[in-house]
Amino acid sequence: MFIIRQFAETDLDDIISLWEICDLTRPWNSPEIDIFRKVAQKDDLFLVAVKDNELIATLMGGYDGHRGWLNYLAVDPHVQRNGIATALIQQLEKRLIALGCPKLQLLVRKDNIDIQSFAEQLGYEEDEVVCFGKRLISD
Repeated sequence: MFIIRQFAETDLDDIISLWEICDLTRPWNSPEIDIFRKVAQKDDLFLVAVKDNELIATLMGGYDGHRGWLNYLAVDPHVQRNGIATALIQQLEKRLIALGCPKLQLLVRKDNIDIQSFAEQLGYEEDEVVCFGKRLISD
């Protein structure tokens, strides 16, 4: 069995390793900086799953007062398909509902078909939107 808890500073290296294994890191996004920025929010929406004292999954949530956001969902490939991602998302959903969040958004890269199918199984629907981005700070 696994437990879900808040991120702890001692998780940093394990999280970065997991994100690399799960192919979530990109050269233009420093995982350390992303983690430090998230922790600075102090919103209790950065969750990890741990089994036998080993970090096996992450989920970084956010809420801007209008929409909730789900980022950095990662589950160690050796323990995927055991309900860990679903449990993390359900825990985040509960926390966001408690904050009054009306809708949760999930951005998925177009080539990540597995996560698209998984999201649909959890009741998420594709929105007819185009996502634009603008880099404000070069990391």
